[in-house]
Amino acid sequence: MHASSPSRRTVLAGAAAAAALSGAPVLPGRAQAAGAAGAARPAYRWRNVVQGGTGFVTGVLFHPAVRGLAYARTDIGGAYRWEDRTGRWVPLVDHIGWDDWNLLGVEAMAVDPAHPDRLYLALGTYAQPWAGNGAVLRSEDRGATWRRTDLTVQLGANEDGRGCGERLLVDPRDSDTLWLGTRHDGLLRSADRGATWQAVPFPAAPSATGQGVTLLVAAGRTVYAGWGDANGTAPNLYRTADGTTWEAVPGQPTGTAAKVPVRAAYDRHTRELYVTYADAPGPNGQSDGGVHKLRTTDGKWTEVTPVRPGGTTGDGGRDSFGYGGVAVDARRPGTVVVSTNNRWAEIDTLFRSTDGGRSWTSLKDTAVFDVSETPFLTWGGDRPKFGWWIQALALDPYDSRHVVYGTGATLYGTRDLTHWAPQIRGLEEASVRQLVSPPAGEAHLLSGCGDIGVMYHERLTASPSRGMASNPVFGTSTGLSLAPARPSYVVRAGWGDHGNGAWSGDGGRTWAPFAAQPDMARTAPGPIAANADGSVLLWSFGPGDPGFRSADNGATWSEVATFPRGAAPVADPADPRRWFAFDTTTGTLFAGTDGGRTFTARAGGLPSGDREFQLVAAPGRSGDLWLSLKGNGLYRSTDGGESFRKVDSCRASYTLGFGKAAEGASYPALYMVGATGSGTAVHRSDDEARTWVRVNDDRHQWGWTGAAITGDPRVYGRVYVATNGRGIQYGEPA
Repeated sequence: MHASSPSRRTVLAGAAAAAALSGAPVLPGRAQAAGAAGAARPAYRWRNVVQGGTGFVTGVLFHPAVRGLAYARTDIGGAYRWEDRTGRWVPLVDHIGWDDWNLLGVEAMAVDPAHPDRLYLALGTYAQPWAGNGAVLRSEDRGATWRRTDLTVQLGANEDGRGCGERLLVDPRDSDTLWLGTRHDGLLRSADRGATWQAVPFPAAPSATGQGVTLLVAAGRTVYAGWGDANGTAPNLYRTADGTTWEAVPGQPTGTAAKVPVRAAYDRHTRELYVTYADAPGPNGQSDGGVHKLRTTDGKWTEVTPVRPGGTTGDGGRDSFGYGGVAVDARRPGTVVVSTNNRWAEIDTLFRSTDGGRSWTSLKDTAVFDVSETPFLTWGGDRPKFGWWIQALALDPYDSRHVVYGTGATLYGTRDLTHWAPQIRGLEEASVRQLVSPPAGEAHLLSGCGDIGVMYHERLTASPSRGMASNPVFGTSTGLSLAPARPSYVVRAGWGDHGNGAWSGDGGRTWAPFAAQPDMARTAPGPIAANADGSVLLWSFGPGDPGFRSADNGATWSEVATFPRGAAPVADPADPRRWFAFDTTTGTLFAGTDGGRTFTARAGGLPSGDREFQLVAAPGRSGDLWLSLKGNGLYRSTDGGESFRKVDSCRASYTLGFGKAAEGASYPALYMVGATGSGTAVHRSDDEARTWVRVNDDRHQWGWTGAAITGDPRVYGRVYVATNGRGIQYGEPA
């Protein structure tokens, strides 16, 4: 599973520099406040709609000195603290605002063994020219409040190698000293607990591959650093004993199978350092790897690889994979657990050894899974698999039988080395694309997401009992729509295992694939919509592709030559004959009045050029259209797109939706992610956008939230917000 990423939206400016010395102010408490002007804010309570993980957990870290204290990081969904008393993960960086969306990915984390309340996070999702620089957050209260230092280098929590690490470390000799490994800018050091950072000399030079320092680990008073840009013959593991001079570790393994040091763990009882290796940083693309240990007392290396890649699979193929996670038992000398990674044919596993790696047992062979709390983990089948993308692995220092490991979709845990279940409560990481709140029926919400397709939420407080929608099972959803006058009829599109489109006649409980699909749907499934009574479907594809129409529930499809190519179809909620589409390339509204057979241009001259502009129709009204044009603001048409006027009450509008009208009001409540003043936030209007109130607050911002928003047509004040990495947030008046 690959966690989805935002496209090139509003980002922090600036490319990486060779050294990092922050002159940015250090902010107490919240890392950034993204305020918005408007009327007095109503008090809202915010919670996650429970899905059950759904994203790549890239790191888990137990505190070595506090029982029950652990932290988890994700590639696009922030960091979490484990509350042992409640059995839940607590999100720690929901305060990150719109302008700082790139900081919702966590590259690395570190704890201070000598000061249990201290926590450090290195943030930065992409190390690309269009993304902003990274930042370091530091906390003295386990993530309840933060101080922030902006870096002048970029980090890459959602890039290749994001399961490596940790790249952040508190120096074992001095709690005031921190080390940070970067992808393109070498090694950074802080002498003031992360307040300022400087580049330090390091023996290896960065290359274009962008891995740089892959891990930092303390072995006694010595710090080791893995290097991911070596070629298989040059050194890729370095150490410093004095905090100043770095040297290549003598005798280290070489060759393709030991090209990239992925993770490392130190057994303080035997004074041995275990290192997992692969021929690529992962989580994809690994085909070879191994496990080696270094006896730090005399420098002797020993290969302890459980199973060498390259054997024959059950179907006669090649068993190719690398190694990922590694954890040692703090209480039992010589007990170590490692994970395979990218082992698709034979399925990944954890290997456990109690004799320093001389012999190993595969924990997969005796594993019993219970995923009743998160049924989507069966992926449409009868039972879950052990996992994939296993690079996050941790062993509880106070319980030798408590092991947790991350996958591309969840975090599994065991207390007896046999019975496994998701240990994921409170951790939600879906990248959400579509939201539909039906006006009637069992479910108050349907969602379309990256990687996990469509879910039917009969309850907001539990993972959907039917899991992800099956028949077909989607990886990523590209479209979701219900017929307004016939809400039991729903259609969806996406990347499926048995076709890329499906329909439901029971409100999304069960699904059937379309009997046919246009050829373009095989390579570029896009938005899909049903008209008011469900008698006509329109399906859109890539930017240069035409739209297609079906009037027989997907049995046959015909090209609509006049439909603007690549546009998202929008059905009139009251008149089944009327359709609309906004051509973002020309800034022109197109409309049709013959059931989607033909379209003609209407209002033109609107802002153009951005495919993420959104057109929505007000429920229960014919020809009442709203157009969110991002930084160009919000526009409205009440004549079916013949003309639009700009809404003066907001400066920017990224996504818009509707909910139940306020008491005494005749028009549905509007919900918007946008700006009425200086900052981007979540707003509600009860008077057709004449005035707005902000309904989220500085503690609840969740980075980028521009994909989808909708109110609940049955519950006034309830709003659902799609995030890119923090799942579905829903708010209600407190």
